[in-house]
Amino acid sequence: MTLNVTFHGAAREVTGSMHLIEADGMKIALDCGLFQGRRAESIAKNQTFPIDPSKLHAVVLSHAHVDHCGRLPMLVKLGFSGQIFASPATRDLCALMLSDSAHIQQEDAKYLTRKLAKKGQPPALALYDEDDVARTIGLFRTVAQERPFWITKRLKACFHDTGHMLGSCLMELDYTPPNPEPPIKLVFTGDVGRFDLPILRDPLPFPRCDYLITESTYGGRRHPPTSDLKGQLAQIINDTIARKGKIIIPAFSVGRTQVIVYFLHQLQLEEKIPCIPTYIDSPLAVNATEVFRLHPELFDREARAFQRETGDILGSDCCTYIRDVELSKQLNRRRRPCIIISASGMCEAGRIRHHLKNNIGSAKNTIIIVGFQAAHTLGRRLVERQKEVRIFGRPFRLKARVEVLNGFSAHADRDELQRLLKPLATHCKRAFLVHGEPDQMAILRDTMRSDGFSTIDMPEPGQTFSLNGRAPRS
Repeated sequence: MTLNVTFHGAAREVTGSMHLIEADGMKIALDCGLFQGRRAESIAKNQTFPIDPSKLHAVVLSHAHVDHCGRLPMLVKLGFSGQIFASPATRDLCALMLSDSAHIQQEDAKYLTRKLAKKGQPPALALYDEDDVARTIGLFRTVAQERPFWITKRLKACFHDTGHMLGSCLMELDYTPPNPEPPIKLVFTGDVGRFDLPILRDPLPFPRCDYLITESTYGGRRHPPTSDLKGQLAQIINDTIARKGKIIIPAFSVGRTQVIVYFLHQLQLEEKIPCIPTYIDSPLAVNATEVFRLHPELFDREARAFQRETGDILGSDCCTYIRDVELSKQLNRRRRPCIIISASGMCEAGRIRHHLKNNIGSAKNTIIIVGFQAAHTLGRRLVERQKEVRIFGRPFRLKARVEVLNGFSAHADRDELQRLLKPLATHCKRAFLVHGEPDQMAILRDTMRSDGFSTIDMPEPGQTFSLNGRAPRS
């Protein structure tokens, strides 16, 4: 008897994570993420599912980033009523992330509807609303890391910490077919974190497995050493202040924002940067920071020590957290140096677009990119330093400086992935590379081959593979 896996999202791309497991007539989704990128293409992908949601037995969720969880309310809206398995911190963050996603979609739909009405076209519709989110959160079943749980009578799972974001997990799946068929062990890494980044614990070693599904976002790149990040950040901030400019940092509200604030707090205490006004302009980031404070059990040793020393590692004394829209608008009228951290990380939605629109045209200002920018996003166009970019449908000249600090990435790089993957090579019969652009996948594939992996696939969207429990190669 076999276990089938079909790749429906994050296949040869970096968004929309969703992989479908089929066993004993049941269908289980690993993640259910939102597609991001070209607007028309993403809308079309996000509106449809490869199967009838009412026929789905369960969802197992790796973590709370919207490219992994963002379509869950759409799934529920269309008839899914099974359980959603996740770690406690992932559930807490999803309650925030999905509500925020619903709000952004509804606001975008209103804006587009006004434009469409002028052309006599039908209104734009949000994928889901707050009611759909509420029903979704009610389906969550939280399971602590390192505690095995049953998804079906024959399929057991266990979560292991990957250090990518608060609550992020690798999934270890054990399928026991009827006798005399041997068992099958499948590991899905979700998104893999880095070693020696602040706040969160390092990724745990990967369990040995028969089959492996691994992310490959930075499979061909090496990040700068994490030890250099604070100094680089301080240098950019000080240079911009000397120009009397503003620092704009697009950052994911969950994870990246907290790491930046942690570093700013340390730099100010160490007197390596002046205590200029610093604003966290994202209601989601404000709420997410509160969730971080609820889960100190996921902090590393250094973060716990800094917490004891300061009473709050996340910057209550050094930052102003903003929820109110009017206060957000006032930031755009500021002319004195300040730091503004705002969502979203790829500059495709939220308040960051307003801050970019109002600050992109001055050479005094600096935009600091601190995370991966998917193809066809505004963030990628900034990284490419295109002379002109479009924001809210209007062209803007890019005169501000753009600094890219890839060392802040929460994704493991080539060396870190190799460190975690190589011990699995002699046991793993087949590996599948997902969540990466083809050029990065190809480099990671070559690295894994040289480390002893025999069969490595880069699945196309919709491609199905049958996994069996034959004895592993010696």
